[in-house]
Amino acid sequence: MAICGPKLSLCGLIISAWGIVQLALMGIFYYVEAVALAEDVPEVEEYTSIEDFYSKMTHGYVQNAYNCWIAALLYLITLAFSAHQFWLNNRSSTNV
Repeated sequence: MAICGPKLSLCGLIISAWGIVQLALMGIFYYVEAVALAEDVPEVEEYTSIEDFYSKMTHGYVQNAYNCWIAALLYLITLAFSAHQFWLNNRSSTNV
């Protein structure tokens, strides 16, 4: 049963594919602690030493990396759904 039309399912395919690529790369960059993404790490307001600061920053980077990878997996589910809808729409249009 097709829920989405052919245009919407194709749009979902394209956006999901881009979302997977972008979020996977951002997750990798967070995991390697890219300095350009330091502003997006949750703020470390209280720390007692520089080692404590580095520890909290590392934890923030890793948490953001996991969040990006989880979002990429959700986009993978959306990609699978959109691909299935696209396949259903193309199959039903050729059988008419």
